[in-house]
Amino acid sequence: MAEETGTSISSQLVIILDTNPVWWGKCGSLGDGQGVSKTLEYSQMDKVVVLYPNRTHTSTESSSNDGRYELFCRMNEQIKDEVKTIVLQNMEGAFYSDSLIAGAMAIGLCYLNRIEKENEFKEGTTSSRILVIKGSEDNPEQYMNLMNAVFTAQKQNVVIDACILDNDSGLLQQACDITGGIYLKIPQITGLLQYLLWVFLPDPLERPKLSLPPKVQVDYRAACFCHRNLIDIGYVCSVCLSIFCTFSPICPTCQTSFKFLAPPKMLKKRSKKPPT
Repeated sequence: MAEETGTSISSQLVIILDTNPVWWGKCGSLGDGQGVSKTLEYSQMDKVVVLYPNRTHTSTESSSNDGRYELFCRMNEQIKDEVKTIVLQNMEGAFYSDSLIAGAMAIGLCYLNRIEKENEFKEGTTSSRILVIKGSEDNPEQYMNLMNAVFTAQKQNVVIDACILDNDSGLLQQACDITGGIYLKIPQITGLLQYLLWVFLPDPLERPKLSLPPKVQVDYRAACFCHRNLIDIGYVCSVCLSIFCTFSPICPTCQTSFKFLAPPKMLKKRSKKPPT
């Protein structure tokens, strides 16, 4: 795409799709499952890269097949096959109701950073963003890893958007607010494709010209380092800034020992003896 000034802008989009089997088993089907491919089809895209699982190959062909782009047909089949493989490989053992969003976001940031380094000496600018399509619950244990990824994205000027299908995510609310992205919990899952096309498809440089949903009130509660629970009031270490829900004289993170001054001793006042 190009602005009125003639400066070319390269748009990079990383989509993180929540494949948690527990949530998808409760939710069921979302139709034909072509929301992601339709979003990419309406965008100005010339390459699709599947970052995980990394067995799939990168394809840049865009020939048509029965009126459809062969690239999108192949991508649909790849996504279905790989999601099925992931679910079948994790059938053994315990199931968890949360997903490793922080790890997926770190992989996406590494890929975007590599692309920006490769295009560093090319003309034009690069607009990078990450879209998280999530339906499972939050895991407070990922708070530190996710916040590290969010502040890294802020430093790299990467916008994080969140399309929430079911459970509200306080962590992604903070991520979107810090990076200037859009957080939206869609009211009807059957309209997922419409929300992806009209809300999340436009580039961040085009969004000021559009009438988008208002920002939600962000839940900025932090997770304690001891139990990984979101708390309103806690204790903060003055050395490493670790947060705890209970008081401890020794910081479990940096092992700093705090010395507390005892209250001053109150001098007893001598009682005046009555005159005899």
